[in-house]
Amino acid sequence: MSQGTLFIVSAPSGAGKTTLVRELIESLDGIQVSVSHTTRPRRRGEVDGVNYHFVDTQTFETMIARGEFFEHARVFDNYYGTARPAVKAMLEAGQDVILEIDWQGARQVRSQMPEAVSVFILPPSREELERRLASRGTDEHATIARRMRDAVSEMSHYGEYDYLVINDDFTTALRELQSLVISRRLGVARIRERHGPLLEALLSQPPAVE
Repeated sequence: MSQGTLFIVSAPSGAGKTTLVRELIESLDGIQVSVSHTTRPRRRGEVDGVNYHFVDTQTFETMIARGEFFEHARVFDNYYGTARPAVKAMLEAGQDVILEIDWQGARQVRSQMPEAVSVFILPPSREELERRLASRGTDEHATIARRMRDAVSEMSHYGEYDYLVINDDFTTALRELQSLVISRRLGVARIRERHGPLLEALLSQPPAVE
């Protein structure tokens, strides 16, 4: 069984990451998003094991002590983290796995799995990013301004990633992500694992003609 590829996908709020990733996994077989753990309460409509693995604080802190997280952080009063055993099991089963995490989480994961492929998604302009953030509801100007500051801070780390995708035209951005995943699947090492018998047959010497 060939090893899957771990993809790290990051973006500022408003860049369209969630929608792009959802369409990506719907359009390609053999790739899925890792479900994070959290201690925050489950919201209406959320499903345990689908949106998050919802656990209590004691369980989460026990997992930290056991070293079970690729990355984790405490945001306000709640923990969020990516469990290592589940991700490794999917990769070993030949599945490609996507981690939707911020730049800090990406650093933690890359330090443990430098072979991971990291992608940063950018908006086409600051004006468009602000428009997308403002169109989410009736938030006050101060809230939108804070989100913009957070987005600029996140975007300042784009240089730490392997690939950049600019989400101007959605179809184009999705095609670029698909191409990236497919190209990784065509790497020599992965094809050798998957099609070893074929490669051996192609290189075998024909029987001598008497």
